[in-house]
Amino acid sequence: MARKRAVVAIGGNSLIKDKQHQTVRDQYIAAGETTWHVAAMLQEGWDVAIGHGNGPQVGFILRRSELAAHELHEVPLDVCGADSQGAIGYALVQNLENDFRRLGIDRHAACVVTQMEVAADDPAFAHPSKPIGSFMDEPTAKRRQDEDGWAVFEDAGRGWRRVVASPAPLRIVEIDAIRELISAGFVVISVGGGGIPVVADAEGNLTGVAAVIDKDLACSLLATDIDAELLLITTAVEKVALGFGTPQQEWIDRMTLSQAKEYLATGTNFAAGSMAPKIEAVIGFLERGGTTAIITDPENVERALEGTTGTTIVRA
Repeated sequence: MARKRAVVAIGGNSLIKDKQHQTVRDQYIAAGETTWHVAAMLQEGWDVAIGHGNGPQVGFILRRSELAAHELHEVPLDVCGADSQGAIGYALVQNLENDFRRLGIDRHAACVVTQMEVAADDPAFAHPSKPIGSFMDEPTAKRRQDEDGWAVFEDAGRGWRRVVASPAPLRIVEIDAIRELISAGFVVISVGGGGIPVVADAEGNLTGVAAVIDKDLACSLLATDIDAELLLITTAVEKVALGFGTPQQEWIDRMTLSQAKEYLATGTNFAAGSMAPKIEAVIGFLERGGTTAIITDPENVERALEGTTGTTIVRA
């Protein structure tokens, strides 16, 4: 039987159920609740690559770095991304391997710490918008602005935050390794947190930059690059809704590429920083030749693949 390829995008927040379950062990258990559904996909004939978010995890790493700054050097943002890729990848790989053993699946998983090239002149660098790190008082924020070149802003009376750019993903640096591993039968975890953002100089040498890449856009590019038929985005809701949280809320079972573009263009149907980037990722994947995308929550992955829940988006 010919196998099909899918990219599964896991949200970083899905590894943290609530504020009472944030420890490393809690996140490991949450990862296992998602990988079980991925393992089930293999039984149904899918080859799978996994991407994941890392927003809360990078926040934890940054906070630890800040608290230890009186004794140790601070950790740059690109290195925080690399650290989180390794830790989350470890949890996902171990859970997957245990799932394979329980289900009698003769497969293996591997994590590729992934760099993502972005354009040094991406307009996002002129308009940083993603808050990272802890709240600061104004004198500290202004000092970091002057001494370290940080962009800072006052956050609705709660304090000052550092903000960084969110440039568009252009090239997965390790894509050849990812393709080889998938072809060899591995479930591959990659583009964690959207990938570590890097820029290339005139000779092609890469340097890490302080930025945040949207993980759904990165997973969309990954799906294109490995010729996946399916982009499956897991999130906190079972289906996509128009006007989520409003009296006019309407759950959507299925839509076409053209409908998705129309809904997104209104600017009111999907929340920025929440569902809107997921729809943008789906649109990009389908426009580049992808066949199908599905958005649902982790526990309904199997049912969504059967077509009984979730939101399915197709080219036509």
